Amino acid sequence: MKNRVLIVFVVFVMILHSCDDCNDKACLTPPVGFTFELVDKTTKENLFTNETFNSNEIKVTNLDDNSNIEFDFIDEDNINLIQVNSIGWESAKIDALINVSGIDILNLIVDAERTSEDCCEFTEYNDIRIENAEFELNEESGVYTILINQ
Repeated sequence: MKNRVLIVFVVFVMILHSCDDCNDKACLTPPVGFTFELVDKTTKENLFTNETFNSNEIKVTNLDDNSNIEFDFIDEDNINLIQVNSIGWESAKIDALINVSGIDILNLIVDAERTSEDCCEFTEYNDIRIENAEFELNEESGVYTILINQ
């Protein structure tokens, strides 16, 4: 009797295991980040490179709850970019304010939906907007160049 129960249990586990097609797939796609270069509108000079702004004075805030949003400052080879990679890991609507040296630079509004399909998890963006700033998007690099009047 014990052998029959054990055999039934093993067969049941094997059936469950064979139905799960995702076991052989390791598929996780991180959300696309948002990268910003702040430049003088007239000269196109990077405002961190020319020391108009200080990277220690960058704040990225979720306006819904006034919490800080994680970001990175990329300062390799005088490129000087603000990179926000923390949005899109969960489904959420975010209104983020980027402020540098006490100056409101832009609002980044994002409606992100984290989903999965065919065993792969990824983010779909229902809405991405930049407000309160003039900008250009480089389609190849994905960098938003924010044009600031000095």
